[in-house]
Amino acid sequence: MSVSLIFEIIGYVGSALVLLSFMMVSVYKLRIVNMMGSLVCVIYGLLIHAYPTVVMNLALVAINIYYLGKMRSTDKNYDLVRVSGDEGLTKYTIDLYKEDIAKCFPGISMDFKDVNCGFVVCHKGTPAGILLGNLKDHILDIKLDYSIPEYRDFSIGEFLMSNLIHEGIDKLVYNGSDEHHKAYLRKTGFVEKKGHYERTL
Repeated sequence: MSVSLIFEIIGYVGSALVLLSFMMVSVYKLRIVNMMGSLVCVIYGLLIHAYPTVVMNLALVAINIYYLGKMRSTDKNYDLVRVSGDEGLTKYTIDLYKEDIAKCFPGISMDFKDVNCGFVVCHKGTPAGILLGNLKDHILDIKLDYSIPEYRDFSIGEFLMSNLIHEGIDKLVYNGSDEHHKAYLRKTGFVEKKGHYERTL
C-alpha cells in the first residue's frame, strides 16, 4: 500500500466521521464525533501540507470543545416540576418520546398511572427529562429515568441528584434494565448491589 493511498484513506475517514456526526440525534454525540472527524482531518491536512484545511478543522475542534464544555456544565437553567404518573405533562412527554423510551428501556411498560412520585425536568419551558417512581420512607424506587436525546450529556442526572434531596428523597433505587445505562448510572453515583442500583443523596 502506497503512502499516498494511506493519506487518502485518512482523509476519507475524517470526512466520513464529520458526515456521520450530522446523523446523530444527540447534540452531545454529534459534537464528539464531529470533533474526532475534525482531528483526523487536521492530521490529513498536515500530511499533505494543506494548511487551510488544517486551520479550518482546528477551528472546528475548538468550537466543539467550547460547546461541549457548555453542555457539560450543570449551570443550565433547569426547572424541576413535580407531576403525577398520568397527568397532562407526564403523558405528553411520554407520548412524544415513547418510541425512544421503548428503545432505551426494552420491555418497559408505558403505564405509569400507579406511581406516586414524578418529576419533569424542563429547560426554558420545554420538557427535557422525566423521572417517575414510587416513594416510600424517603426512598424512591425508580420506574423511569429518561432524558430526551438532545439532553443526554449527564447534566440532567446531575441536576436531579442535587435537587431531589429537597423533595424529601434520601435514596434512589433502580431495579430496571441497565443495558443502555451503565455509564449514566456510574456517572451519577449509583452503586450496583445484588442485581439493582442504589444512590444515597
